[in-house]
Amino acid sequence: MNAHDFTLKGIDGHDIHLSKYKGKKILLVNTASACGLTPQYAQLQEMHQHYNDKVQIIGLPCNDFAGQEPGSEEEIQSFCSLKYKITFPMTMKISVKGENMHPLYQWLTRKSENHHSDSEVKWNFQKYLIDENGQLQAVISPTIEVFSEEVLSALGISL
Repeated sequence: MNAHDFTLKGIDGHDIHLSKYKGKKILLVNTASACGLTPQYAQLQEMHQHYNDKVQIIGLPCNDFAGQEPGSEEEIQSFCSLKYKITFPMTMKISVKGENMHPLYQWLTRKSENHHSDSEVKWNFQKYLIDENGQLQAVISPTIEVFSEEVLSALGISL
């Protein structure tokens, strides 16, 4: 099993088949609208605009950390559109930890499933980088900014 085997429910109700992105890197980011790290949305959108040929960004709203994503899908979509002009795909709200952890995050966080590493989603805006073949390539801390050397290097982008 790899990331390309997963289908997510888009915030607009349409399915997002990760298999659609075979041959391209995918950056999965659990997001929240009321977090101190929320300004990373602007960086994610900028990366999407300039490097969409290299990496597909997908935002996964989640309310698992301090209730920082309390709104409905419509409210999240409106916030992202109005405040950050987000055009990359966003999913319906999901759980990234605990009993109701989404199957994709079960795969992302368990070495027994992803064959890369065990991890724990520490906070909003943690980044999981999937390589072109659907394999987990890197787990990037929430506080690491999108245009950091660590992220750019993992993506194979030089500025």
